[in-house]
Amino acid sequence: SPPPHSAESQKEEAQRKEEEIILLLKKAKLSVYRDQLDAASGFLHQAIVLAHQTHNNQAIIYTYSMMANLAYVQGQLDNAEKLFKAAMSFMLAGGTPQDDNAVIEMSLKLATIYAEQNRTELADHGFRFCTESLEAKLEKQKELPAEEHTALRKETRLLLGLCLDSRARYRASTRHLQQAGLDYQSALNICRQEQGDTHPQTLVLMSDLATILDLQGRHDDALALVQQAVDLSRSVGHPDQHVLLLNLAGILMHTGRLDDSVRVYKEALSMAQQVGDEEAVERIEEGLKEVKTRRSQEKKEDFSTNSSFIL
Repeated sequence: SPPPHSAESQKEEAQRKEEEIILLLKKAKLSVYRDQLDAASGFLHQAIVLAHQTHNNQAIIYTYSMMANLAYVQGQLDNAEKLFKAAMSFMLAGGTPQDDNAVIEMSLKLATIYAEQNRTELADHGFRFCTESLEAKLEKQKELPAEEHTALRKETRLLLGLCLDSRARYRASTRHLQQAGLDYQSALNICRQEQGDTHPQTLVLMSDLATILDLQGRHDDALALVQQAVDLSRSVGHPDQHVLLLNLAGILMHTGRLDDSVRVYKEALSMAQQVGDEEAVERIEEGLKEVKTRRSQEKKEDFSTNSSFIL
C-alpha cells in the first residue's frame, strides 16, 4: 500500500470517504422512507462531518438540503431556515448562478417557512424574488434555439407554476383572495400547457381556484369549475379524488343544494376511509355536521314563515 501522506494515499482516503458519504446518504433516504426520522438525522450529521473534512462541495450542498427538508418536515422551521441558507451559501460560493432553478427552489422553501411563521415582509420578498427571477429567465430562454431550450423551459415553467401555487396558498391564508385567485389562475394555465388538462396537479389547481371563487361569493362559477375537475378526475382515476369530492360537496352546500352535498360528502367519505386519509375523514364529518345545522336552520325559517301566515 502507498506510504501515508503520499498523494496517492490521500486520493484513496478521499475516495473512501466519498463512498462512505454516499452510503450514509442512502441510509438516510431509506430511514426517511421508513419514517425513522431520528435515524435519518443521525446519518445526515455523520455525512456532513465527512463532507466538510474532505471539502466535498457537492456533498455538502446535497447533505445540507436533505437536512433542511428533514427539519422542515419535522416542523423545526428555525433549523430548516438555517440549513437551507447554509446550502444556498455553499452553492453561490461555488459559482452557481442566483437564478439557477436549484437556488430558486430553496428560496421558495425559505419563503414558505417565512409564510408559516407570519414573517410577512420576508415571505412577500421571497415569493417575489422567485417569480420575478423565473419570469426573467423564461424571457431570456426565448432567445435560445428551440432544441436547446425546450426541456429547460419546461422545467423552469413548472417551477414557476409551483411558486405561484405556493404564493396563492399564502395569499389565501392572509385573506388576499383576489391576488390568490390570479396566482392560482396563472399556475393552472402553466400546468394545463405543460402537463395537460387531466394531469392530477391540473385538477387540484382547478379545485383550489374553485375554493377561492367560493370564498369570494362566486358560488356558481366555483361550482362549475370544481364539477369539471371532479368529472375529469373520474375519467382518469385521480389519486386524491376524495379531496376533490370534498371540495365539491362544500361548494354544493354553499349554493344551497344540501341533498346533493350530502350525497357527495358520503361518496368522499367512503373513498377517504379506503385510502386511510384521517384528515379528510375529519373534514368530511365536519361538513356533514354543517349541512345538518343548515337543514335545521332552514326548517326553523320555514316554520316561522308558515307561522306568520297562521297568525
